[in-house]
Amino acid sequence: MIAAPEDMTEAPAPVVSMDALSDVLRVARLSGGVFLHAELTAPWCIAARIAPEMCTPFLGPVGHVIPYHYVIDGELSIALGDQAPWTLRGGEIVMFPRNDVHLMGSDLSEPAVKMRDVLKPPPDGAGLHSIRHGKGGALTRLVCGFLGCEVARGNPVFETLPASIRLRIDETAPAEWIRSTFQYAASEIAAGRAGSETILAKLSELLFVEAVRRHAQELPPGNTGWFAGLRDPVVARVLALMHGEVAREWSVEDLGREAGLSRSALADRFTRVMGMPPMQYLSQWRMQVAAHSLRNTNLSLARLAVNVGYDSEAAFSRAFRKAFGSAPASWRRKNR
Repeated sequence: MIAAPEDMTEAPAPVVSMDALSDVLRVARLSGGVFLHAELTAPWCIAARIAPEMCTPFLGPVGHVIPYHYVIDGELSIALGDQAPWTLRGGEIVMFPRNDVHLMGSDLSEPAVKMRDVLKPPPDGAGLHSIRHGKGGALTRLVCGFLGCEVARGNPVFETLPASIRLRIDETAPAEWIRSTFQYAASEIAAGRAGSETILAKLSELLFVEAVRRHAQELPPGNTGWFAGLRDPVVARVLALMHGEVAREWSVEDLGREAGLSRSALADRFTRVMGMPPMQYLSQWRMQVAAHSLRNTNLSLARLAVNVGYDSEAAFSRAFRKAFGSAPASWRRKNR
C-alpha cells in the first residue's frame, strides 16, 4: 500500500509511471516506419504533411500517422500553425503527434513546394524514398519517418499531446545508441543496402515513447491532464490499478484504500489532476480497450463485455454506443 499526503504540494519529486502509458500505447498499436532520406541544399522550403495513404505500402492501412524528422547534418527552420518558427539542428528530432501541415526549410520565405512533388521512389522499387531538393547551398540531411497507430476517439495520450514535440538525442538515456543507429542506417540507406529501414522502423517506436516520456517529465508544475496524472504518485498508482485490472469492479473507495487515501480525498485529488472523476476515466478507458479488441480479435460481444468489466452484453453495448456513436458490431465491421 502506498501512502501519500493529501496535500498535492507535499508529494515527492515527480517520477513518470510507465504502467498506464505502456498500456495506452499497447492499445494504440504503434508500428514504426521510415519512408525517406532527404538531402536538401539552401535555399529550400517544403510544405509537409504525411497522408495516411502514403504509408499503406509500408504498414498497410493505418488510422493515424505521426511524422517525425531527424536532422543528421545541418539545420532547418520549422513553422507550425501560428507558432513562432524555430530552428532544428543536427541530433534533434521533431514529432508531430496530430500530423498537422508544417513548413520546413533553410528559408521559410522561399516558395514552398509540396513534399509529394519532390518525393522520389527508390530506383529498383526497394528501400526508401528520397528527396534531393534545393539550389546548391549549405547541405541539410534528414531522415523522415512516421508511426502508424490505431487511435480510437478518446485515447488519453493522443488527445492530450501537443502539436509538436522536440527531442534532443544527446539528452536521452540511450543517446549514443540512438545516434549511432540512425547514422549507421542512414549511411546504409545512402549506399542502397536493403534492411536498414527495418532498423529505423523499430527505432521510430522507441523514439516516440522516449519523446512522450520526456514531455510528461517536463510539464510545468500545476499542469493538469493525463500526463500530469502520470507524474502524481497517487494518481499514477490509481491509473496503474485501473489499467492493470480493467475488468475489476472498482469503486472509488477500493482505489482509495489501495492508494492510501480516503474515498473523498482520492476523488478530489484525481479530479483536480485529471480533470474528471476516477469512475469516468475508468469507463472511458474500458471503451478504448473494447475498441482495440473489436478491431483486432474475433471475441464475441458477450465475452468482450466481461473482459472490460460489464456484467451484460446489453450494458456494454449501451456504453459503447454512447462513446463511439454506433453499436459494437457495426463499429467492428467498419474498423476491422
